[in-house]
Amino acid sequence: MSIEVGAIVEGTVTGITNFGAFIELPGGKVGLVHISEVADVYVRDVKDFLKERDKVQVKVLSIDANGKIGLSIKQLQPPSEVRKPPAFEPRRSGPMEPRRPLRPAAPSFEDRLSKFLKDSDERLTDLKKATDGKRGGRGSRRSD
Repeated sequence: MSIEVGAIVEGTVTGITNFGAFIELPGGKVGLVHISEVADVYVRDVKDFLKERDKVQVKVLSIDANGKIGLSIKQLQPPSEVRKPPAFEPRRSGPMEPRRPLRPAAPSFEDRLSKFLKDSDERLTDLKKATDGKRGGRGSRRSD
């Protein structure tokens, strides 16, 4: 059987790596399902979705000049409804209710700079107080 781009074939998982899974296709050819093409959701570990010797249906995405075959499992699955995180959902408010920001505004550069200078000044003052008492030796004054 000839493998062409766009074809849907059944294969067997022969190996799992941290970047995807190798699938043996009909005719003894081997292709790779990249980790991003395993499922519709975020995949941290391919082993959570596939095991060696699993039979899977894959779609052929690409065949390059060197004979490497790119495969996808995700494109054969019906798309799951992706919900936005709650922080980004539009609020249902009346027309007169003002919108408030989702998170407080970050301090401006000038605010951060003035805070740094103030803290730095305080530290220098503390350091001077600590070192001034240690100067001068045994309490005697220098005579000119």
